[in-house]
Amino acid sequence: MTSMSTKTLPERGDTHEQGTAGSERSADRRHSGLRSTARGRQARAAWVLAAPFLALFLAFMLLPVVWSLLMGLTDTKSADLRTPLNVSFVGFDNYIRLFEDPQFFTALRNTAVFVLVALPLTLAAGLAAAVALDRGIRRFRAVFRVGFYLPVITSIVAVAVVWKTLLEPRAGLANLVLGWFGIDGPAWLADTRFALPVMIVMAVWRNIGTVMIIMLAGLQSVPQSLMEAAELDGAGPWQRFWRVTFPLLRPALLLTAVTTGIGYLQFFDEPFVMTDGGPLDSTLSATLYAYKQFGNGNYEMASAAGYVIFVLIVALTVLQFRVLRDKD
Repeated sequence: MTSMSTKTLPERGDTHEQGTAGSERSADRRHSGLRSTARGRQARAAWVLAAPFLALFLAFMLLPVVWSLLMGLTDTKSADLRTPLNVSFVGFDNYIRLFEDPQFFTALRNTAVFVLVALPLTLAAGLAAAVALDRGIRRFRAVFRVGFYLPVITSIVAVAVVWKTLLEPRAGLANLVLGWFGIDGPAWLADTRFALPVMIVMAVWRNIGTVMIIMLAGLQSVPQSLMEAAELDGAGPWQRFWRVTFPLLRPALLLTAVTTGIGYLQFFDEPFVMTDGGPLDSTLSATLYAYKQFGNGNYEMASAAGYVIFVLIVALTVLQFRVLRDKD
C-alpha cells in the first residue's frame, strides 16, 4: 500500500505541472499571436498613412529625376513628348555638345564668379552682424534683427523689381545720389562691367539674415566660463574670438556655407527677373542656361545641364565638409 501511494502522488503532481506548462505555452502562443496581429495592424496603418506621401514622392520627385536622367542620355525634343518611346539613345553625346557650347562655358564662369565672391562675403557679413547683435548693439536689438532678416522672407521677385527700379539709369535712386556728388552713374544692369557685381551685392544683402540668425545661435551657445578663463589667461578680445569663439562656431559655419553655397549654385531668380541673362550673357547663370534650353525645346540639353549643376553642387558640398568639418 505504501509503495502504491508513493508512486501515485508524484504522477498526479507531474500531470498537474504538465497541464500548467501546457496552459502557459498556450497563453504564450495566444499572446504572441496577439502581438503579431497588433504589429501587422500597425504596419498596415503605417503604410496607409505613408501612401499619400509615397505617391506624391514617386510622381513628382523620383519619376521626374529618373526621366530627366534618361532624357540627358537620349535625343529627346519637345516634339517627342507624345511619343517618348521613339527617342534614340545617344549616350554622353549631349554632355559633349554641352561642353562644346561656348555659351554654357560663359554660364559656368558667371556662376563660379557669383559663388566664389558672394559666398565668402555673405558668410563674413552675416557673422559680423551676428557678433554686433550679440555683443555690440544693446538698444533696439530686436529692430535690427528684424531689419536684417526681413529681406530673407521677402519674395525674390519683389526684391529684384525694387532693385531694378533703384538702379534705373535716369530716374533710379542710386544714380540720383551719385549725381549729388557730381558723379555720372552708369547703366548698372545694361553694362557688362556692373550687371553681375550688382547681383552679387543684392544676393549678399538678401542672405545676410539667414547667416546672422544661425551664427547668433552659435554665439549664444558658447560657454561663458571659457571666455572668462581665456580672459584670466590674458587673452584680448580678438584672441578670445579667434581662439575660443570661432572654433566653436565651426558647425554653424559649415551649415551656412553648405546651404548658402547650394543656393548660390542655383543662381536663377535675379538674372531671370532683372536682366534675362544679359547684357551679352554677362549675367547668364548655369540654371538660366538650362531653363532657356528647356524653353527652346532642347530637353536633352537642359537635362544634361541640370546634371552638370548637380555634380557641381555635390563637389562643392563635399569640399566644404572636408574643409569645415570638426577636426576633433
